[in-house]
Amino acid sequence: MNIKLIVVAKTDVPYIQTGIDEYVSRLKHYCDFELVTIPALKGLGKATADEVKEREGEMILKQLAKVDCTVLLDEHGKEYTSVGFSEYLQKQMNAGVRTLAFVIGGAYGFSPAVYAAAQHKISLSQMTFNHQMVRLFFLEQLYRAHTILRHEKYHNA
Repeated sequence: MNIKLIVVAKTDVPYIQTGIDEYVSRLKHYCDFELVTIPALKGLGKATADEVKEREGEMILKQLAKVDCTVLLDEHGKEYTSVGFSEYLQKQMNAGVRTLAFVIGGAYGFSPAVYAAAQHKISLSQMTFNHQMVRLFFLEQLYRAHTILRHEKYHNA
């Protein structure tokens, strides 16, 4: 199964980028993984939150194929334990999903069109995190899920 993570704007905090690079490198041993960065919008000083979400949404939708299983990382999504998330991944693999596309939106969230395109929503926590940190947290959990599925020692449960 291919896994794609789509994010809005580049990661500009060096220590977070170092962590992201580490987990992207580790993930390549378990799956075909792609990190897609949507460029930050420019010249939107007076744009409303809805206008920003619409513009970002258009760019996100261009990165999704109709056959992708799209999963939004969203505060209203389903919460999983690490083991539960690994079971979710296994279920998608068993269902024959070719590409699982996870999406982390921008500061204002997702447009209605992106919500309509998604098959699933997952929440990492009831807490609010910086969008750049969410990338690192999610990649760590994705890596952990793969190690759980292979019964490797990374996960101590």
